[in-house]
Amino acid sequence: MVKQTLIAQAAEAKIFREGDSVIKDRVSKGYRHPELDKKIIKQRTKKEASILEKAAKLGISPKPSLVELNKIKMPFIEGKKLSQELENLDYKKICKQIGEKIAILHDNHIIHGDLTTSNMILNKNNEVMFIDFGLGFISQRNEDKAVDLHLIKQALEAKHFSIHKECEKIILENYNSKDRIKILEQLKKVELRGRYKHE
Repeated sequence: MVKQTLIAQAAEAKIFREGDSVIKDRVSKGYRHPELDKKIIKQRTKKEASILEKAAKLGISPKPSLVELNKIKMPFIEGKKLSQELENLDYKKICKQIGEKIAILHDNHIIHGDLTTSNMILNKNNEVMFIDFGLGFISQRNEDKAVDLHLIKQALEAKHFSIHKECEKIILENYNSKDRIKILEQLKKVELRGRYKHE
């Protein structure tokens, strides 16, 4: 039997490495009724797997190889986690890719829901792969797409402060969605709302 190694743990799931695969195992919540807990986990697992399938067809994420009640198995991506390595890499080229790939997701109405560099890996072919669509959903709303862009901007400022302005600029320049103008206009409104909340 192939050994499983815990490589990450979040509130919703544990991530295990098993040979050339990764297994995302959603954890039960003790405060929920067992039947309800089982139902919620099953629904969320199924939903994430469906989004991963769509994103994989677009060349943006690994494709699930097995989906069970609370588990998604997919290929392990050899590469560099951008949250740890972005400043040490050719971040201008990487940010160009990020902008292009977010646009592809959005043109296919896929909202990632947690766009941070912690959920991006630069693989051995120097392609940016997006992971963890646990908060992802399908939406045609420009508001949801604008919020996705707002999230990546916030994440860059928090994690990569020294280069965040340049990275944001490159990402937005290469965000060539067919609804680019409307979505960027909505992004300004989202950011204004955020400023009002903090004032």
